[in-house]
Amino acid sequence: MACHGGDCVRAIVCRELGPPEIHVIDEIPDPEVAPGDVLIDVHYAGVNFPDLLIMAGQYQVRPDLPFTPGAEGAGIVSAVGRDVQSIQVGSRVMFASVVGAFSDTVAVPAAQVTVLPDGIDLATGSVVALAYGTSYHALKQRARLRSGESMLVLGAAGGVGIAAVGLGAAMGATVIAAASTPAKRQFALANGANTAFDYTDGDLRAQLKSVAPKGVDVVYDPVGGGYSEAAFRSLAWDGRHLVVGFTAGDIPALPLNLPLLKGASLVGVFWGAWVARFPDESQRNYREMFDMISRGELTIPAPKVYPAEAFAAALGEIGGRRVLGKVTLQFR
Repeated sequence: MACHGGDCVRAIVCRELGPPEIHVIDEIPDPEVAPGDVLIDVHYAGVNFPDLLIMAGQYQVRPDLPFTPGAEGAGIVSAVGRDVQSIQVGSRVMFASVVGAFSDTVAVPAAQVTVLPDGIDLATGSVVALAYGTSYHALKQRARLRSGESMLVLGAAGGVGIAAVGLGAAMGATVIAAASTPAKRQFALANGANTAFDYTDGDLRAQLKSVAPKGVDVVYDPVGGGYSEAAFRSLAWDGRHLVVGFTAGDIPALPLNLPLLKGASLVGVFWGAWVARFPDESQRNYREMFDMISRGELTIPAPKVYPAEAFAAALGEIGGRRVLGKVTLQFR
């Protein structure tokens, strides 16, 4: 994978699986543009929890070594494949990919590229695709969230959590944010939550009952571990528990009598697989979110920016769950 002569680009390279500190920035060959691809000069690349898992070999997707991680970003289109009609050279775009984003330049299938509106800068655009794409799909297609319903968001100050908070508020829900520190709770309240509490301190069910005595209609759960069952038990009749991820590390087991007794649903959210099946619906979701932003209904918090060379520190912030919102790496 190393570049010996010819055109090269700078990229983060994983030659073995492990923690962020063992990986390096190196030069790799300039990517080629296939007929359906878009070549993007990456300005910013969003950092996500799955990046850590992929780099450690703990994710459901395991690319061959060596590889460049990074699942989303934003930049300027420098070339398009011959079959691409919808995106022009010079366009400001965001993109989603499984790997490859942590690079000066990346080639991405056109279906995974979205032109950014003028009101969204590249740093902000670099953190929209995954967190907001996942959260809006979860709330719209999977939970079918309705205005006036109540929603609990676990891990509410993280990347997907704060996206769910903002989108839930924009969709007319009463949003209850669960976050572990005062700073995180204040962050969630400032970005659309109606109330917030510390879900790591004491009995989660008792705490939730004090703010939602009749239960909640939707649980947005990117955390897992010991919190999932207590959250599910707090659902109202016909409630929906969205399984988004497991940042707590443990995959919980749920007694199957609980969905029966509550007439409730346990709903999986695998955004990447849905996008692969319904790319046009995914693009429609982005357009609807951009409309929410233009109407002032949704605000995306500015991400914390790290230089590309500080990628290990940025990933460490994600792994240590110290981040408020999203983190992005600056490549240009």
